[in-house]
Amino acid sequence: MKGNENCRYRKLLIGLGWVVVWQLLALWVDNPLLLSTPGQTVWKLLILLKKPDFYRAVGSTLLRISAGAMCGFLAAAVLAAGSYRSLLLEEVLSPVIGLMKTVPVASFVVLLLIWWGSGFLAVVVSFLVVLPGLYHNILEGLHSTDRKLLEMAQVFRLSARALFFYIYRPALAPFLVSGLKTALGMCWKAGVAAEVIGIPRFSLGEQLYLSKIYLDTAGVLAQTAGIVVLSVLLEHLVLWLVGLFFSWEPGIRKKGTARSRTRGVDIGGRERTEAQLVLTCVTKAYGDRQVLQDVSRVYRQGETYLLKAPSGSGKTTLFRLLCGLEEPDGGRITGDVRISVLFQEDRLCEAYSALCNVELVTGDREEAARALEKLLEPDVLEQPVKTLSGGMKRRVALVRAMEAEADMVLLDEPFTGMDQETRRRAECYIRQRQRGRTLLIASHI
Repeated sequence: MKGNENCRYRKLLIGLGWVVVWQLLALWVDNPLLLSTPGQTVWKLLILLKKPDFYRAVGSTLLRISAGAMCGFLAAAVLAAGSYRSLLLEEVLSPVIGLMKTVPVASFVVLLLIWWGSGFLAVVVSFLVVLPGLYHNILEGLHSTDRKLLEMAQVFRLSARALFFYIYRPALAPFLVSGLKTALGMCWKAGVAAEVIGIPRFSLGEQLYLSKIYLDTAGVLAQTAGIVVLSVLLEHLVLWLVGLFFSWEPGIRKKGTARSRTRGVDIGGRERTEAQLVLTCVTKAYGDRQVLQDVSRVYRQGETYLLKAPSGSGKTTLFRLLCGLEEPDGGRITGDVRISVLFQEDRLCEAYSALCNVELVTGDREEAARALEKLLEPDVLEQPVKTLSGGMKRRVALVRAMEAEADMVLLDEPFTGMDQETRRRAECYIRQRQRGRTLLIASHI
């Protein structure tokens, strides 16, 4: 707290220091037509604040620039989302976005004056300034989304709402905030500059132009100060609203259902009538490295299977094939079964609580709390997952896998990071929650 106060005092002293420099420069120039003093500028600003036309100009400029910035943001979001989904669209848009970034604002202003006049000049210029920067930032944020979390969402079949708010939104946050800080400042500079050139009625650009005509330096500085204040206030308002958006945790309306692994469900043979999943001569390789070779297995309903093998022997690859994240190079996987997975990594939404992570698959916060309390203390359930220990995170991921609606549960190294007592509790919990489901547990030798 004391450090924050010292920082504020330091900034205040720095600001006062620059005001003193301004005052000394004005006294040295000794010509108010070239440079007015801080006192003269403040006095001019007070005079402007008494005039209704000044408020009308401020309101009109604020409306135009805000409308352009909002349209630019919406267009950037839509186009970035489309480019994220389609490489072709990204390639088509690339030269257009690049042109917007490199063409001088003055060129746009002149062309727009020829085509449309000055009425919507600030709106269009603000739009053109905001769009390219935010487009690139949003697209980069989408591409930075953790692929492992996207696979988790695919396995648990999270709703589009949950996918956006709890996986894409945290990835977007730093990129969007950074882009907005740059774009908001630039759109004010460009918008007002466009008004100075186009001179639309009732605008701050018109006021600045008239001050220039009358060689009113104090007026120019006073109006510039007003523009700076408006820009800062708008930026703080937008960033505050964005902060509220990123901190909001909407409820999970739809329960996540484990992904169904359906391939050739006609499992023939009387000896296989209880089989849920059948592997026939399955092979999988990564480049020259053969991971699985002619694997044939039958997994029956309600049974528990322990896969013990050294690290790198293909256990995780087998799990990825079973839950449909990858396809085999050869052979067949047949059966119709919903599969839930505890991945080798926790794959949790780190910015959100343990409750929220489990609620994504249960669709019910109270149900998630009851399940988590079997393995975690109640006082940590509301904490962001990133603040928990490795063993605690593992338990949250285990609960998520066991509470999902599934016919088969794959547990890849489920007891990593757990001590003996915690492992005993976890094993007891797994037995209680198996409920007639097929269970595959992978473990190192």
